Amino acid sequence: MKLRLLPISLSVVISATVLFGGYFVYQSVAMENPLASVVTSTPGVVELVDTKITSTETTIELKLKPGASLREIYDRIQKDGSSVIGQKKLKLKVDSDSSEQLDAWWSSALFDVAQAMETKKYSQIPTTLQARAANSNLKVSTEMDDKFVYVTMSDGAQSKYVMLPRTPDKIGVWPNE
Repeated sequence: MKLRLLPISLSVVISATVLFGGYFVYQSVAMENPLASVVTSTPGVVELVDTKITSTETTIELKLKPGASLREIYDRIQKDGSSVIGQKKLKLKVDSDSSEQLDAWWSSALFDVAQAMETKKYSQIPTTLQARAANSNLKVSTEMDDKFVYVTMSDGAQSKYVMLPRTPDKIGVWPNE
């Protein structure tokens, strides 16, 4: 029995093209486009930068209006995009136009915030940040849900957004075991 190389090669190339092409079309049309319309129609979102959907998580990179409520945006995307997101973990990455002043201010407040997060005394976070902001022209708002503590810092035209997870990621295997 003599195998013909050209028909075999041609059928492999056509099959691979149809298979992978179909996957990418499905990923774009059935997954990313509906999620993109949910994100761009969410109040407070200026621009959808990037979307990555894997089998375990959905990562959305976006730009927000100054002073937008990150908690409301997260909740709305989670709720309205549930048909696409399903049981996957939703991660938001915010491209904020932070300034050096905001970054320095956050760095100085981070120790107190980390201590409150570690001891699970979340009520200390707003009072600590408001006390620190009283000495500057920054506006600080904090919100919380069952997954994150959301911190929004703004000095007028520039804002910085931080999502602090309430339950830290678990380490799968300890290195000493």
